[in-house]
Amino acid sequence: MAHRTIGQESLAPDGTSRSGAALERLSSLIDWQPICALLAPLYPSAKGEPAWPPLSMFKALLLAVWHDLSDVKLAEALEDRASFRRFCGFAAREATPERTAFVRFRRALIAQGLDRKLFEAVTAQLKARAITVKTGTLVDATIITSASKGDGEARWVKHRNR
Repeated sequence: MAHRTIGQESLAPDGTSRSGAALERLSSLIDWQPICALLAPLYPSAKGEPAWPPLSMFKALLLAVWHDLSDVKLAEALEDRASFRRFCGFAAREATPERTAFVRFRRALIAQGLDRKLFEAVTAQLKARAITVKTGTLVDATIITSASKGDGEARWVKHRNR
């Protein structure tokens, strides 16, 4: 079975955000050919749907490390963030991997002993250019309703009218 074919519309679309531009610059500084060579032993299963391209999956795992994302949050971010899609090679209206695809891909990397080799290869390239990637987190804009005075179900916040 073959890998999926994914397309990239543009590396520099109109209205590129600052973080998107940073990811594009970072991507251009990395020589992806040695990474692809390391990923070559990963073959897709003979059963099921076509596999996601290994380089795209690895780039997604890099984003997860750099932004401290779980597999669930990574899948959500790929659905939502244009800069993440472009970095991984997904077109704007194209399907992206679900969380379980990242679990399976990570297991395949570990089974082949490639997990550390790949991350060290990227880190070595960045260090050779004196580049440090600062890791961080994305801000989650989840709306949480607060307990208010008029909310009868929020009595637990009161302690004897104090």
